[in-house]
Amino acid sequence: MEMWHLFWGLIGTLLIASAIGYSLKWKVGFSTPHTVIDNLNHRINAWWVMILIIFAAAYLGFYAVLLLFFLISFTALREFLSLIDIRRGDHFALVACFYLILPLQYYFIAIDWFSMFTIFIPVYGFLFLPILSALLGDPSKFLDRSSKVQWAVMIAIFCISHIPAILTLNIEGFEGKSLLLMIFLILIVQASDVLQYIWGKLCGKHKIAPTLSPSKTVEGFVGGVFSASILGGLLAWLTPFTVVQAVLISFIICLMGFLGGLVMSAMKRSMGVKDWGNMISGHGGMLDRMDSLCFAAPVFFHIVRYYWI
Repeated sequence: MEMWHLFWGLIGTLLIASAIGYSLKWKVGFSTPHTVIDNLNHRINAWWVMILIIFAAAYLGFYAVLLLFFLISFTALREFLSLIDIRRGDHFALVACFYLILPLQYYFIAIDWFSMFTIFIPVYGFLFLPILSALLGDPSKFLDRSSKVQWAVMIAIFCISHIPAILTLNIEGFEGKSLLLMIFLILIVQASDVLQYIWGKLCGKHKIAPTLSPSKTVEGFVGGVFSASILGGLLAWLTPFTVVQAVLISFIICLMGFLGGLVMSAMKRSMGVKDWGNMISGHGGMLDRMDSLCFAAPVFFHIVRYYWI
């Protein structure tokens, strides 16, 4: 019941947001480019797609959600690896990324093997991948190549897989509602991104990391994170948290989301690209939409598991 209340509440909010975006665009002219309004409308459209897909998967059940994020990880991994220099010596490692490590990580979630899910990639994956590259005997920039492949797996598979892994958490008194926790995480972190953008455009004057992300400002960061934290408190009814706990956890995941966005921006700058891909016209790729969640999801998962289970 709570999920459907949330769903229709989000649909109503998106309808209002879409109407506002349409009105703003109508005032400046549909044929006239406007960076702020166009970006805002792109974000609203992305929210429509994200909300409808996530709730459709949620309606179909656990394995549908798992499959959805498996495909998200696959797409994100492909985007990341397409931007790095690939040599013949990396071919075995790349095949292992897509056809061994990725499916095994999600298999461990499906069977709820927590210990293997948490150590498989950071221990066995990180040891196994450079071994495969070394076997082909190509020492040219070996450390650089191996590190990039390892980070691709860490970000695109390990971090993202923590989002559906939330569904395996069985909290006393909250049985059968872990899907709401997953949606809570996604909503708060994505809302923080949008609110940081809005606050930044309204009153942003001081750049917070001009060489990494020129559009981010101190005012946008403070306004967005605190606004999203308050939103988390208002959505405490979705969770087993008290209002104060929901605000504090929201603050932590919004902060991690912001810092994760900076790290991902640094990676893109080092590769000489603006976006991870072009999956969404004018709005980047899958990793551009998931960058904040990549860092927030593992922290949220372990906070909930260790303090509520």
